[in-house]
Amino acid sequence: MMAALAAIAFCGAVDARAADGEIKLELNKLEDQQSSCRAYVVVDNTSDKSYEVLKLDLVLFQTDGIIGRRFALDLAPLRAKKRSVKLFDLDGVKCADVGSFLINDVLGCKAGSADEGGCLDRIAVTSRTKVELSK
Repeated sequence: MMAALAAIAFCGAVDARAADGEIKLELNKLEDQQSSCRAYVVVDNTSDKSYEVLKLDLVLFQTDGIIGRRFALDLAPLRAKKRSVKLFDLDGVKCADVGSFLINDVLGCKAGSADEGGCLDRIAVTSRTKVELSK
């Protein structure tokens, strides 16, 4: 019985740590440009690792829920214990037409010279806009 309780407590601690994430991504702002929508993403790397590669498979859903496009988003380099802002433009898209973003997968994740596994689990997402960012 005690072993089962200890296992449950351990799993809860691991889930809480993963939910916190050591790489926090915040969709901070969407801004219409002349022929595109510019997205501002705040990236907070709270880990002791510097990432030379962090490339996400991102899917844009339109406001009607239909997939609008799929693209790779390169967030590297990320310095250890550093907060930064990354921008990306969605050519031919109006911000009002963006319903949500889904991090479908991690295409590349490398800290130092080593490929990192489990990067998706280390990412926590939030949004300050009406557009949801999820994984």
